[in-house]
Amino acid sequence: MIIKALPVGPIMANCFIVGCQKTLEAVVIDPGDEADKILQSVTDLNVTVKNILNTHGHFDHVSANKGINAATGAPILIHALDAPMLQKISASAANWGLSAQDSPPPDRTIDEGDTITFGKITLKVIYTPGHTPGGVSFYADGHVFVGDTLFAGSIGRTDFPGGDFRTLKSSIQDKLFVLGDDVRVHTGHGPETTIGQEKQYNPFVGANAMY
Repeated sequence: MIIKALPVGPIMANCFIVGCQKTLEAVVIDPGDEADKILQSVTDLNVTVKNILNTHGHFDHVSANKGINAATGAPILIHALDAPMLQKISASAANWGLSAQDSPPPDRTIDEGDTITFGKITLKVIYTPGHTPGGVSFYADGHVFVGDTLFAGSIGRTDFPGGDFRTLKSSIQDKLFVLGDDVRVHTGHGPETTIGQEKQYNPFVGANAMY
């Protein structure tokens, strides 16, 4: 599996290009900004983008949807509960003093148990709400891409509209922690971690959680 992490935009959200080494078909997960930078990496990796996948609808994870979609023709996939956010990207970014383009509407909505296949790789969609109502994670072959659900030593914020701590905690403990300790967690901000590390040491949801 090809995995290229690209921190993009002023909030440094992680965008991931995930590709099949055999067929060079790929997906772009969370193109949050800097479409030109993402597209240059696509060119450098010599992959063909088959889908644009959004873990959730916050502007720092979807602001380059429009640019990537226009350049590649790849369809945009997001959970139905977060789809309305795609039409409010510019307004959301403005609240942070930033500018961004609204996204085209999704070509397809995704939910728990759906699969996305490109080349020899099949990503399984895991519904992980809590940070947003329609948050999802994508899992395949010992790797999970979680957006802002889980971080190294932390969790996603739940004080934004639609966020809920109890829901987020359940998503992490019931949906992600069961994947296996060795699974690598590719987060929406900051460094990657592992399920085992977070199960043991995460202060919010781990074995000795304070909350």
